[in-house]
Amino acid sequence: MILERTIAPVFAANCYVLAPAPAGPALVVDPGAGSVRGAMALLRSNRLALGAILLTHGHADHVWDTAALIEAARAEDMLAIADPLAPEASVPVYVPQPDLHRLDDPDASTAISANGMGFADMAGTAWRRPADVRAFPAEGFGAAFEILPGLGLQAIPAPGHTEGSTLFFFNSRLADNYLLTEVIDDDPGHADEEHDYLMALAGDVIFKGSVGRTDLPGGDQVQMWATLRLLASAVSPETILLPGHGAVTTMEHEHHGNPYLAEAKIRGGDRNA
Repeated sequence: MILERTIAPVFAANCYVLAPAPAGPALVVDPGAGSVRGAMALLRSNRLALGAILLTHGHADHVWDTAALIEAARAEDMLAIADPLAPEASVPVYVPQPDLHRLDDPDASTAISANGMGFADMAGTAWRRPADVRAFPAEGFGAAFEILPGLGLQAIPAPGHTEGSTLFFFNSRLADNYLLTEVIDDDPGHADEEHDYLMALAGDVIFKGSVGRTDLPGGDQVQMWATLRLLASAVSPETILLPGHGAVTTMEHEHHGNPYLAEAKIRGGDRNA
């Protein structure tokens, strides 16, 4: 499996590229503002074609360059499926159902500003809604949904950062991978051996040592506590978390090093706590 990351320059949002194998279709996750150049470089270096895009939630810093990435891939003839009758709709863009509305105007619905500038000002481009936006299928919340051939994702709702925030779990078989060096100390003598991993695209639900903020539109602190307590009890400690910002981590590390997770284990969704 191919697992790569580039970092969008606006708010340092992680953008991931996943593919079952080289020279095939790829899934790009959370193409934030300014991520097109890095994402395209990763696609080229692995001889991949853009097959689908997944948005872990609808905040502006995770969705902004979605249309621009599709256009760039089309310009270089790097789309996995091209419909000559509707080329703008040849890449499905999946987002959790409760956050669909945010793609109408992510700038307004995220309400992020800095130094008097809205998100569009910081990005330097206007928002363009992708043509083929779809709710992540309901079936993917009960069993793995094959978003690309050979790549299945199983979703778990994780509201709190936004109404639609979701974790997407998948199994991967990887040998030496630079992202895994952030969390796994392998024996150098076994660097070329492949290992099976359970991974989760965590969006802005949980970070290494922190969690997503709940003071933006759609945020709910009590929901976040409930979500974190559920994850603490239900997710295997060996699970590798691919967060929306910052370093890769594991659920085990967060049990020991995340004060917000520790608090959630106690409060756990009690509005009177």
